[in-house]
Amino acid sequence: MKSNLPLRTIDANINRFKEGIRVVEDILRYEFNSTLAKELKNLRHIKLPDYEEIISKRDSLNDILKPSTKSEQKRNSIKDLIISNLKRAQESARVLEEAYKLIDINTSEKFKNARYKLYNIEKQILELIQNI
Repeated sequence: MKSNLPLRTIDANINRFKEGIRVVEDILRYEFNSTLAKELKNLRHIKLPDYEEIISKRDSLNDILKPSTKSEQKRNSIKDLIISNLKRAQESARVLEEAYKLIDINTSEKFKNARYKLYNIEKQILELIQNI
């Protein structure tokens, strides 16, 4: 791959995407016994081209925004936890969609589709948990 590609951006957002989904997936699986967990699990398994090269550009020790903000350190409910992690995954999907336009349009489209699936799943989850 070319050296001027946003590989650190891709790496960070792959992690955010998968981590955000995993938090919600586990809550749906263990707290609600919801089959929506399986849909989220499937989204976490998007195949990525050149993943080892992407990881080779990782520099998490020197990430200037690594420290958490006060708002990131507090959640008031399971609902807040779910919403914040869904938003994290949706935003990351958008970044990945754009970044992969420079590398692989098929992967870009996979993340675009994943983002729209997350929007739909979010609506279903909020209907499921509305009374908590």
